[in-house]
Amino acid sequence: MESNTAWTQEWITLQGNFERYEACALAIKLVAVLLFFAAAWLGADAWLVCLMLGVLWLQEAICKTFQSRLGQRLLQLEAWLGGAATASAGSAFQLHSAWRDGRKGAAGLLADYAASACRPTVAFPYAVLLLAVVLATALA
Repeated sequence: MESNTAWTQEWITLQGNFERYEACALAIKLVAVLLFFAAAWLGADAWLVCLMLGVLWLQEAICKTFQSRLGQRLLQLEAWLGGAATASAGSAFQLHSAWRDGRKGAAGLLADYAASACRPTVAFPYAVLLLAVVLATALA
């Protein structure tokens, strides 16, 4: 069995990156909200606003999909560090190899992005802002 030191170092590195992805997702949400209000103030076309929100929503879904890969590896490392899976423990520093070996192809990657986009913590605030655009357009 590999030294826990390598797994610990990998966990520390990945946990920091996992948190950075969370900050990135929150920044994308903030940009979406600010651009929504700026577009409303400037009287931008509703289709342009919807397109902008859709692109940001997809960008966050991609970001969260990347983050989930790190999360899966973190859970593996935690199991190994906790001794729960020592018989099947792998090697440290194999994040990309493990991802490559489990790759689902282009369709699988797109399905992962769609699944991430549908998570409530990702869909908010985009769905609310898109609904506001639609309602504002319908009432105008």
